[in-house]
Amino acid sequence: QVQLVESGGGLVQPGGSLRLSCAASGFTLSSYAMRWYRQAPGKEREWVAFITTGGGGTDYADSVKGRFFISRDNAKNAVYLQMISLKPEDTATYYCNSQGARWSWGQGTQVTVSS
Repeated sequence: QVQLVESGGGLVQPGGSLRLSCAASGFTLSSYAMRWYRQAPGKEREWVAFITTGGGGTDYADSVKGRFFISRDNAKNAVYLQMISLKPEDTATYYCNSQGARWSWGQGTQVTVSS
């Protein structure tokens, strides 16, 4: 059974940092490119970061480029999102999933950026 469990969210002031983690189980993580997505209240879910199967290639939505950094550890079945210089508009629930979102969504982790 595939499970994606996101963690690491919280309340942070503008300009702060957070590191999100995604624990994957039930499938071979190393076989899949992965993405981080987010969904803000009243908005559609959007992707924010992408990483290739081996981690050698990444891509980011323009809104987070230079502030968010995706990485993965296939041996630990984990994907990470380091977020710096956070802005109020980054407030959302963050999810990980494969490229194409083939798995059922996890519960996500809430990130709130507010002073």
